[in-house]
Amino acid sequence: MESVRAVLIDIDGVLTVSWEPLPGTVEALREIRAAGLGVVLVTNTTSRTRASIAATLEGAGFPVTAEDILTAPAATAAYLAEHRPGARCALLNSGDVGEDLGEVRLLDPRDTETVADVVVVGGAGPEFDYAALDRAFGQLQRGARLVAMHRNLYWRTADGLRLDSGAFLAGLEQAARVEAEVTGKPSPAFFEAALARLGAGADQAVMVGDDIESDVLAAQRAGITGVLVRTGKYLPETHHAASGTPDHVIDSFADLPALLGLTR
Repeated sequence: MESVRAVLIDIDGVLTVSWEPLPGTVEALREIRAAGLGVVLVTNTTSRTRASIAATLEGAGFPVTAEDILTAPAATAAYLAEHRPGARCALLNSGDVGEDLGEVRLLDPRDTETVADVVVVGGAGPEFDYAALDRAFGQLQRGARLVAMHRNLYWRTADGLRLDSGAFLAGLEQAARVEAEVTGKPSPAFFEAALARLGAGADQAVMVGDDIESDVLAAQRAGITGVLVRTGKYLPETHHAASGTPDHVIDSFADLPALLGLTR
């Protein structure tokens, strides 16, 4: 794969699980960096800011900084600034990502009177209780647009798979008869933003992920070579039932340097 200049990498389930490095991943990323390839970490993580993610990864030995990371919240902020400037946004999310949301105008979650222009759905957690979901449903019925940072149904932790916001998002869409505008993966704009950071074309890039639909096949539809890893949320049944075929499948991110021809 001599034409590859850029490597797009999912974090959770690819480099780490519950923020602990998977075997060989630190060394593999160092080898990719040493080869002079451009790297951007593309993540739908919505519980941490870019700075927090970078600090955790650097502490584990990964050669990354906040500038190497593109998060779904940051992409959402850019999307809202372009398409819904000044909109009053009701945020439903687990975790504090205010720093990455920048100038987005967020309503106080205790404000039940102000009508939102946009309901923004991030990652799931304890905040996704009946009252919060019903408030979001009410705002949608009053005409708010629905913007979602991603559609992930679940993610893997050290304790196993955990339910994510995609399951709740589907319910909101059905109940309110609306369709969410998705800003993170699998949105084509998300991959385009990652490529723009590296100044690379889609034909010069690979995307490495554990989610066959949102990471790999979505990247392939954008013209990027897709690499599926058998770690994280990977399940044989989802692989076999997927809507397409990955360009490459490897056991772990640790095997990527060999696939790229960096290891002799």
